[in-house]
Amino acid sequence: MKKNRLIQAMCLLICMPFGFMQADAQNTSVNLLGKNSINAITTAVPFLLIAPDARAGGMGDVGVATSPDANCIHWNPAKMAYIDKKVGFSLSYTPWLHTLVPDINLAYLSGYRKIDKNQAFGMSLLYFSLGSITFTDINAQEIGSFTPNELAVDLSYARKLSENFSGGLALRYINSNLTGGVVVEGTTPSNPGRAVAADVSSYYENNKVKVKGKKTRIAAGINISNIGNKISYTETGSRDFIPTNLKLGGAFNVDLDQYNSFGVYLDWNKLLVPTQPIYQLDSSGNYIIDADGNKAILKGKNPKVSVPQGMMQSFHDAPGGFNEELREINTSFGLEYWYDKQFSIRTGFFYESPSKGNRKYFTVGAGLKYNVFGLDFAYLIPLEQKNPLENTLRFSLLFDFDAFKSQNKPEGE
Repeated sequence: MKKNRLIQAMCLLICMPFGFMQADAQNTSVNLLGKNSINAITTAVPFLLIAPDARAGGMGDVGVATSPDANCIHWNPAKMAYIDKKVGFSLSYTPWLHTLVPDINLAYLSGYRKIDKNQAFGMSLLYFSLGSITFTDINAQEIGSFTPNELAVDLSYARKLSENFSGGLALRYINSNLTGGVVVEGTTPSNPGRAVAADVSSYYENNKVKVKGKKTRIAAGINISNIGNKISYTETGSRDFIPTNLKLGGAFNVDLDQYNSFGVYLDWNKLLVPTQPIYQLDSSGNYIIDADGNKAILKGKNPKVSVPQGMMQSFHDAPGGFNEELREINTSFGLEYWYDKQFSIRTGFFYESPSKGNRKYFTVGAGLKYNVFGLDFAYLIPLEQKNPLENTLRFSLLFDFDAFKSQNKPEGE
């Protein structure tokens, strides 16, 4: 197998559970325009879209407008401005696709520091290990082994612009190393794919609302993430979009009494990258080539555009029209109950259209807070059996240094 084909195969294996399958080139225009026809959006480095922490993972992957914590850098950097602690960090771990491959995992480390009551900055590291693979030559002789890995390093900043509104910015370095420089004779050498990206976000929060005399928090957020350059794994190969994504979300929290509180969360996500068009085929099923040497497009728009044009085009380029554009929006819904701000239980649901990846699953989770640290876990329950995502567990540890300092403060101070 040629090396570049091996890379594509690896990417397909990892991307399939996320819903980024390439549509079959032989589908006719009638099939692709149908409600249940597959025309999923493809991107490089889809690991950037995996929910890294257990709290969000227990609520159907919501996070744009949930109450801020150390993991908000991933979901909405602007939320950091509303964290009421000075310093904290979180460590999360997820065995990924455990039913298919035992050694694929995702790790996430994030932390923040409040500058003053209106400003905060944070850093995070997202690391995705794809498990060990063995390379062979055309004679099936082993020539080396490597553990493919991908990572993203973030530096973020948030500031309150008013009592109820904040803005945030995150800068991200992305490195995707799928082959480790192992070269198969007669194939094109590959390099790690690298990109630089940014998130632009805002957040609204009002916790002074009263509903039937009960203290209520209303929040909303928006985050456009992974705005960055295209990525390539070879010197002369094609360059692929990274998963630029629009997140919109809302939250409603109410304190039922002194000890009990309840939250409802809803998020919408849409990839801001081009949708594959329908290409014209001749009677033999081969692509028709236009005067410029490109595949002739029957329906949709040319996906080979710049990043800014691709972002704008993503709202109106689906070959199935407005109905297909709506099917490109994923929905996450979550519920969270807290007792005495120390113990929580969570559940949620994630929905993706069958024509855009068909991820549908329930999630459950729980959390525990005790002064210095908090512990969260989540479990994913797919709607269909033998799903690659079944039995997915997430674990998160959160540390609050303010609580640590107060515990070790001498009496009388």
